[in-house]
Amino acid sequence: MYTVKEMHKTLDEAVSYINSEIDLEPEIGIILGTGLGSLVDGIEMAGTVDYDKIPHFPVSTVESHAGRLLFGNLKGKPVVCMQGRFHFYEGYSFQQIAFPVRVMKKLGMETLIVSNAAGGMNPNFEAGDIMVIKDHINFFPGNPLLGPNDSNWGDRFPDMYEVYNKSFVKMAKDVALKQNLRLQEGVYVGLTGPCLETAAEYRMLRSFGADAVGMSTVPEAITAHHQHNKILAFSIITDMGLADNMHPCSLEDVISTATKTEPKLRDLIAGCVEKM
Repeated sequence: MYTVKEMHKTLDEAVSYINSEIDLEPEIGIILGTGLGSLVDGIEMAGTVDYDKIPHFPVSTVESHAGRLLFGNLKGKPVVCMQGRFHFYEGYSFQQIAFPVRVMKKLGMETLIVSNAAGGMNPNFEAGDIMVIKDHINFFPGNPLLGPNDSNWGDRFPDMYEVYNKSFVKMAKDVALKQNLRLQEGVYVGLTGPCLETAAEYRMLRSFGADAVGMSTVPEAITAHHQHNKILAFSIITDMGLADNMHPCSLEDVISTATKTEPKLRDLIAGCVEKM
């Protein structure tokens, strides 16, 4: 467990290296999930930095996660994009998962956009849908805010009333309507993985009010909310976890569906960034 002083030291070293490579102060951070790496198309690139070159930065181990920071402009806004994220099931601590979000904040990020691939549990959803996240349920066995707190980052006991910015959710709906895109809205529940859920687990999670389930996003969102970033998050529904109508699902299936739906999400995110 880091002390506050040690946390600042590791952050300063990471940010110092990035600033020595890239001359751009991003206003918006974007985290790309499984199968969503090419969402960077449309960004006017200013440069890239590989994760393994950044001091103290974790390294992606999951298929389809490229493992680099991309800097550039999207719809006239300076952005930093994580092409590949980190998961608890890879063996990383919640503090390590949170580290890139802290780094992006220190680089200048004010707004975080998160995307992920998720299993749908709402019977009104279907594979290939996009869901804007309005709230989450944290079923991870921990929290990125455990340990010493720096009050300059945020409160010791942050209020979780509005983690996902309501005005951004409305904006996403408006943009989707103009793009003639079917956009779902719902609650995301985060579990550790790496196995997918059983029928009984899907039934339980649905009874708790969750519409989609995945293995990421919640730790990053908690961290961003703690440090007063605004958050907009989307799930691509890559498969359906309907307890009474289960079918086999593989990583290849997930990536295939995410890849097919990705252009729609790319346009949706670009449209939202343009209005921010």
